[in-house]
Amino acid sequence: MNKLGKRLRIADIMGGPEEGLVRHWIVIFGAVLINDGSCLSNMQCVMGSDAESYDQVENGLISTGASVWVEGTTVSSQGSKQKIELKVQKLVVLMNVLKHPYLKYAPEIQSHWYKEPERKKRWKEARDNNIPYSNEGGESPVNVIPTTEAGSVDWSQDFFGKRAYLTVSGQLNGETYATALSDIYTFGPTFISSTSESQTIRLGSSNTSRQLTKFWMIEPELAFADLDDDMACATACLQYVKYVLENCKEYMDFFNTWIEKGIINRLSDVVEKNFVQLTYTDAVELLLKAKKSLISREHERYITEEAFGGCPVIIRDYPKDIKAFYRRQNDDGKTVAAMDMLVPRVGELIGGSQREERLEYLEERLDNLKLNKESFWWYLDL
Repeated sequence: MNKLGKRLRIADIMGGPEEGLVRHWIVIFGAVLINDGSCLSNMQCVMGSDAESYDQVENGLISTGASVWVEGTTVSSQGSKQKIELKVQKLVVLMNVLKHPYLKYAPEIQSHWYKEPERKKRWKEARDNNIPYSNEGGESPVNVIPTTEAGSVDWSQDFFGKRAYLTVSGQLNGETYATALSDIYTFGPTFISSTSESQTIRLGSSNTSRQLTKFWMIEPELAFADLDDDMACATACLQYVKYVLENCKEYMDFFNTWIEKGIINRLSDVVEKNFVQLTYTDAVELLLKAKKSLISREHERYITEEAFGGCPVIIRDYPKDIKAFYRRQNDDGKTVAAMDMLVPRVGELIGGSQREERLEYLEERLDNLKLNKESFWWYLDL
């Protein structure tokens, strides 16, 4: 299993000489500055003529906002604005940009910033006087749904100007932040759906009370990460329970006494055991040999509780036909770089995947699924 955090962050190397690989976004030229979102400070890069890609930098062929990885050594800075700088040995452009992406959205962003104080003032007045509030001002017909002459909903008059749908995840939107800040996470409420792709080995529908459960979900997004990094992050999250057991004893004793008897022993047992890894194909063969059908999460529990004696199990490389379009396709053309972590008494606890960064694969997958590419223009633009 890969170790989480193998990429060096600017925040980690600001304190002294380090040597290694950093992957970031170029901020400005004149001096080459890079930033990965781990801290407010930029890292200044110094390139000699012997450094790889020096000619590209010298000739201005790498734009502000370009995604790069840089290999070099930190040295004491000759300037007064920073203590250290990065002496570059190699710079590789992962993705260049024709123009700074902020320019595309500048008018909308500025409009929002200028109007925000006034909006907050109007919202407070509306709240204090117990009246409906509208961003657009004037009458707010909150009880009126616009309809066509035929009596159906007129979506063109809706807030979004078209049909809009709720989602159980913010992960695609989270990717927009990860492309600027490297590592981010979202935390919010969601619901389990019987049509959700989170039901991993399940082939049929499910109508249990679990499908109506609301819960809070953390969704990390890691830039420059592959499936091994994704699995390492999931493993680190589960192993953090060990820290909770050691440092939050009073709370855990409360849970053990009043919420669930034996919870401390159960959690301790899980985090101390080795993690098992197998492919989706191997997991299916295991269930078929045990004469288990593939219709419920109980068989996820069978894998982790019985087949592997209570060890956490990571199932990887799922068939692409049962996963979303943004999962990265494997070389076999049949599976995608996706994984689920199974734990005793729960089944699936964590799910994740490596995202597809190849534009042609994304567009082909959207076409195959008959999804409107215009609706995903912002995602394809990443």
